[in-house]
Amino acid sequence: MTNMAEDLKAEAPFAKAGLAPAEGRRRTTGTGTRGSGQRKRSSRERKARTTDTVIYAVLAVLVVALMVPFIWMVSSSLKENNQVLTVPIQWIPSEFVWSNYTDIWTRIPMVGYLQNSLYLAVIITCLQVLTGSLAAYGFSKVRFPGRDVLFLAYIGTIAVPWQAYMVPQYIMMQNLGLTNSFNALILLQAFGAFGVFLMRQYYMTIPDELCEAARIDGLSEYGIWARVILPLSKPALASLALLTFVNTWNDYMGPFIYLTSNRLWTVQLGLRSFVGQFDAEYAMIMTGSVISVIPILIIFLLGQRYFIQGIATSGMKG
Repeated sequence: MTNMAEDLKAEAPFAKAGLAPAEGRRRTTGTGTRGSGQRKRSSRERKARTTDTVIYAVLAVLVVALMVPFIWMVSSSLKENNQVLTVPIQWIPSEFVWSNYTDIWTRIPMVGYLQNSLYLAVIITCLQVLTGSLAAYGFSKVRFPGRDVLFLAYIGTIAVPWQAYMVPQYIMMQNLGLTNSFNALILLQAFGAFGVFLMRQYYMTIPDELCEAARIDGLSEYGIWARVILPLSKPALASLALLTFVNTWNDYMGPFIYLTSNRLWTVQLGLRSFVGQFDAEYAMIMTGSVISVIPILIIFLLGQRYFIQGIATSGMKG
């Protein structure tokens, strides 16, 4: 009798709610499970938000650290020469010297230097994109004996420092009569192992079936490269073009070695005109540096979407 009374007391709450005892227990259990699942999800969401906050904070600090030299350069370009290297650093000039940006055009032939840099950068970029894409197509889509060995040997030249063959290279250009001319720089920089590597890695992501179908349709290898591969590789081409342009534009040692005439100097060599025997006009150097950065910023802003996409997908296969 005692056990029966206890069972009736246990079933009373469920009977008042209009539920069978088993159904009430299932519903109570289900509610508890859902509550536990919601708590777990909210905990994971809080952890994810905390992780994102930490990552964004670290990235913000890195961005500020990377921007410090650029901010100092812009600030120094608006100062008097004797205020550039003050300690502590005066980030905001006490008086903005805007005349630096007008005086530099009369102090040195800045227009000619910019034209020389632009000429070299455009020609070398076009040649590197052309030769790099052609070679990459051969290494990725054309089968021939020793292809992989030849590719590894060619890419291995990236590990050889330029200083190791700088002197023999200069002697060769001198014997060919190409020193003190743009032709030496164009000939030496028209081919690049890095460009071949970058383009080849991107071409490996393009299905081989497309090339096979084009061969069946009667296209030559050059036709496949021009009409099938190139239209599909705009991001990689943009990445290679941007990297080559920036490297050529900022190159100092190459023009310094091969260009001796002032009329052939690039903007990087032209800024050296402000370095005297006992002193340097740092304000003018910073002003010229700001001007020289503007073309690179414009090109990057125009092609950043293709550049990021090309870099992100170039190593997906291969």
